[in-house]
Amino acid sequence: QVQLVESGGGLVQAGGSLRLSCAASGRTVSRYAMGWFRQTPGKDREFVAAISGSGGTTNFADTVKGRFTISRGNAKNTVYLQMNKLKPEDMAVYYCAATRGVVSGSRADYDYWGQGTQVTVSS
Repeated sequence: QVQLVESGGGLVQAGGSLRLSCAASGRTVSRYAMGWFRQTPGKDREFVAAISGSGGTTNFADTVKGRFTISRGNAKNTVYLQMNKLKPEDMAVYYCAATRGVVSGSRADYDYWGQGTQVTVSS
């Protein structure tokens, strides 16, 4: 079983930065690919970024490329989403997810989910 806890959300002005963290617990969590998704009211949860278990492979949604980065801590059980140049359209609840499979942008491929953290961007 894998448990995921997100933190780091909050209120930021447009153009600012935030770093989200996802702390993962579980015996083999370091082998799991991890992803970030986001959701706004009335919309589907959408892919943001993902990283492989080793940290060597990453993938980003086109909407965040060049602004967001994803990384893993040294112990591989923490995943970070660094968000720069935030825009009002980035405002959402951000969810961390883990998959036994490879890096993926599909929600259906993820086995475990966190509770989410709110990111609010003021214009």
